Amino acid sequence: MQQTTQTKTPQLKFLAILAVATSVVLVFTVTPWNILPVLVTENVTVIAVTDYGCVAESSMGHSVVVSDCEAGVGDLVSATFYVPAMDQNGYYDRIQDKLEMVNP
Repeated sequence: MQQTTQTKTPQLKFLAILAVATSVVLVFTVTPWNILPVLVTENVTVIAVTDYGCVAESSMGHSVVVSDCEAGVGDLVSATFYVPAMDQNGYYDRIQDKLEMVNP
């Protein structure tokens, strides 16, 4: 009588390799460090004065509320606020430049 041996496919090894490959691809495409907020301090232009303070606009186009503000519309005040890191480091600008090179 001939004895047959059946070998199982290495499912656990395959799943581990697939998980590692997926995580490496996600780290390099999603880049979570570009989503995290960073603290920015800059002079912003006051666009409105309210009961809660001044509403100002930064040079990056973000609206900022400055409490205890005695400035008038059009004045520059210093403000500290959080923005996504991708706004600060030009990540989207580099992607846009690469896309323009690909598109004819």
